Amino acid sequence: MSGKSFISISNNQPLILVADDDKTMRLLLREFMEQEGYQVVEVNNGKQCLEAYADKKPDLILIDAIMPEMDGFTCCKELLQIARNNRAIALANYYDNGGSFDSTIISGLWGRTPILMITGLDDPASVDRAFACGASDFVTKPIHWAVLRQRVRRLLEQAQLYKQLEAANQALQKLANVDGLTGVANRRHFDQYLNSQWLSLAQEQAQLSLILCDIDYFKLYNDKYGHPAGDICLQRVAGVLSQSAEKIQGFVARYGGEEFALIMPYTSATGAVRVAASMQAGIRELEIIHTESGVSQYVTLSLGVGTTIPTFESSAHDLIQIADKALYQAKAQGRNRIILKQLQA
Repeated sequence: MSGKSFISISNNQPLILVADDDKTMRLLLREFMEQEGYQVVEVNNGKQCLEAYADKKPDLILIDAIMPEMDGFTCCKELLQIARNNRAIALANYYDNGGSFDSTIISGLWGRTPILMITGLDDPASVDRAFACGASDFVTKPIHWAVLRQRVRRLLEQAQLYKQLEAANQALQKLANVDGLTGVANRRHFDQYLNSQWLSLAQEQAQLSLILCDIDYFKLYNDKYGHPAGDICLQRVAGVLSQSAEKIQGFVARYGGEEFALIMPYTSATGAVRVAASMQAGIRELEIIHTESGVSQYVTLSLGVGTTIPTFESSAHDLIQIADKALYQAKAQGRNRIILKQLQA
């Protein structure tokens, strides 16, 4: 007999994973937990516990300290390491996603499932070992069922509270990183992301490209149509740039005023110019009327493209400078054009 007993899982009741090699104890724990309104998955050793944890994502784990193949102490250590790995992956995904959080990332950031160890060992050394291995709490055998009930409830409530706090903290972090008008990243987040990519790509010796773009004659647009219309124009432009960034897994930000930036890791000069041309065409296709423009009847962009291979001897500011010079040249040469400059490593 395998010792595994899986049941169908709904979204309402917390799921408890019970790991114990004693079949009678598993049955007692299952019946008690189900009477308390919980769903239950059973396994009979630590290895099966790790498998069920990965497959079922339980809300709480009840684990016996002494089991064959892999005991509860070793299993706790493995679960703790999994939680640490999940957090590292979630943070990496956060930066790869340009600093945006989804439910998967938030779940990864709070990836620590509470563990309640059940043990017949109540000496101080065993208790210390249980907590050192990652257990959240413990109960001793023979089980005092009222105590178990309260500790399970407390651990589930704490876990839910921590998840809510984590989500709230990440929501606040997102607000701090997003431009309130356009919904793209703000200058603060742009600086953070560019610097992180610079260090990463310097280590890999991979290419990094940056586009700085400016809405042509935007001050005249505001003067003609008013600031509310100017805000709508900025939002529509940001929408096009975001679509371009999404296609290449780039990072778009409002750099300041009517100026936007697009960071493109692993992108050559040729690829960056191609993206810039796509952005320029996308803005033209919006056909936002701009009668005060000196280059078109519609809103247009001037774009400066900078490309380099980052090094530890240089800085991200060097890339910003060459992209800014390229943008300045594009505007000086008549606007509504793309200029490329490359920074030699």
